[in-house]
Amino acid sequence: MSNIRLFFPESLSFNFKSTLNKSQSHYLTKVMRVKIDESFSLFNKNGEWSAKINKISKGNVEFIVQEKLRKQVNLKEIWLAFSPIKSNYFNFMIQKATELGVSKFIPIIFDRTIVRKINEERLEKIIIEATEQSNRINVPTMEKPTNLKNFLNKNSKKIDLIFTDLNTSKTKLEINKKANKPLCAIIGPEGDFSENEREQILNFEGVKPIKINENILRSETATISIISIINYVINL
Repeated sequence: MSNIRLFFPESLSFNFKSTLNKSQSHYLTKVMRVKIDESFSLFNKNGEWSAKINKISKGNVEFIVQEKLRKQVNLKEIWLAFSPIKSNYFNFMIQKATELGVSKFIPIIFDRTIVRKINEERLEKIIIEATEQSNRINVPTMEKPTNLKNFLNKNSKKIDLIFTDLNTSKTKLEINKKANKPLCAIIGPEGDFSENEREQILNFEGVKPIKINENILRSETATISIISIINYVINL
């Protein structure tokens, strides 16, 4: 079987038959040159399955599911609350955060946020492609943009908030691995958090400030750094 993996949102089961969408069909037949009777993988939140191509008709790939390869594993949830940034850097940040295991993205419009609209369709495409490439099963979700106050109120006592704070003296992240709370990293805008925002975050119950570098990092660099640190601590 090839190492081609495609996200398929519908429920999968043994001998289930269906047709891939046009984009996936084009990718299999024109880019990867997969032929009839050759196999590939399909996955969604319920697990990963092998599938075989039954028919190629007018560019559409029809398949049949053969066997379940693996089931979903419940991992520690990692969220990313972030300020939208300029397009190219934004796409890169979302892609890498997906590869590193983020399960939920929460766009926040801060006082100094410059980019205040996001292309949800484009970001969903990036998230799915990064999930396929990185051998993940669960596809991260993207929430609607919100403001800091609403985000903090909505998640009061529900999350541990990892605050990347250049002003703190704490350089070690300590978490309770047994706690059933998501770990949510919060990344500020290009102009940094306002003093009022810093105060709101520091007063949040469950906040964990950490200085990840002495230097001022770009948003995408800070994201990769803090998610990598969280993964390291989880897996110690």
